[in-house]
Amino acid sequence: MQHKLYIVSTPIGNYEDITLRALRILREVDFIVCEEYKPANRILSHYKISKSLIPLNEHNENESTIEVISEILNGKSAALISDAGTPLFSDPGSYLVDQCISKKIEIVPVPGASSLLSALVGSGFYFNKFYYYGWLSPKREIRSTQLNRLKNITEILVILETPYRLKALLKDVEKTFGKNQKVVVAFKLTQENEKYLRGRISNVLSKIEDQKLKGEFVLLIDNQAARSFRKK
Repeated sequence: MQHKLYIVSTPIGNYEDITLRALRILREVDFIVCEEYKPANRILSHYKISKSLIPLNEHNENESTIEVISEILNGKSAALISDAGTPLFSDPGSYLVDQCISKKIEIVPVPGASSLLSALVGSGFYFNKFYYYGWLSPKREIRSTQLNRLKNITEILVILETPYRLKALLKDVEKTFGKNQKVVVAFKLTQENEKYLRGRISNVLSKIEDQKLKGEFVLLIDNQAARSFRKK
């Protein structure tokens, strides 16, 4: 395992979703690179894994990358995890991977849970192609500009957002795409109260407001119909 960086996927909600290989790797590596201490300690404690941690996030990415690479070049192995799910999707770590590659350190992905794929396969949409945008800007004017650009992409659009901006995001999407736009909100994926809210955005928004829903989610926008409309 020496001179390797493992990119390890962890559960996005349900602790049973970790793989046997991920557990083995987390137990065997010399140290773990995490986004934040608290979520990392919580998940490692659940699996009774004790390892030294090096935090790597947007505030210390350069400094932590130097430290991690130094440790690996000295013969150690490391696993990179995010707070939840598959690392590098809208999470820090890309610079670390880039620098490891430049130093000829082997990169080994260990696949597992992903909110992106879970949302897609449960959506009911046909998605031989899709466009992953990730996080929109928290600033309304910039977000409006981003959504207007996305309107021109005639695929399934995948957007992530924080729980407290769910209603605001849907209202902005409704304003840009129209109240009849078909969407799916994949809500609290893999958890006991997981649900998929499907249909026209105006109806989905009403359900969310009526049920006072707040939690982690993935928004899918079916903009494929725009392609057919433009061909006519």
